Amino acid sequence: MLFGQNRDELRRFYVEAWRKYRNKLPLQPLEALISEVIALHPEYHGMLEDEEQALAQEFSPEGGQSNPFLHMGMHIAIREQLSTQRPPGIEAAYKQLLERLGDLHAVEHHMMECLGQAMWEAQRQGTPPDESAYLECLRRL
Repeated sequence: MLFGQNRDELRRFYVEAWRKYRNKLPLQPLEALISEVIALHPEYHGMLEDEEQALAQEFSPEGGQSNPFLHMGMHIAIREQLSTQRPPGIEAAYKQLLERLGDLHAVEHHMMECLGQAMWEAQRQGTPPDESAYLECLRRL
């Protein structure tokens, strides 16, 4: 795991990648990937431009808030899955969705539903994610 369990370190990395992107500074490949995802989410820009807020803010599902770092992390996970073609078959499922929806961002959002379900099931059962169930969920989309 890139950042271990340190929430603040992860959030600082997002803030710094976004700062470098906005200032047109050179980006490492992971910073570029994170910045691409951030750019798709203008609703998160203000928070990411205020490091103190980004580090301090709590996102409570009970309060009706989704966690933007989790949301963006899922976009990144899907892009990584596509770049490594893992699980096998993900690229075909992605292309089918893209053909039907015609919008990369919308496709990723749909895929995130299946990824979230696969991760939740794995955590609940204490097992690795079931790749075939994940792909089947994607195919049903």
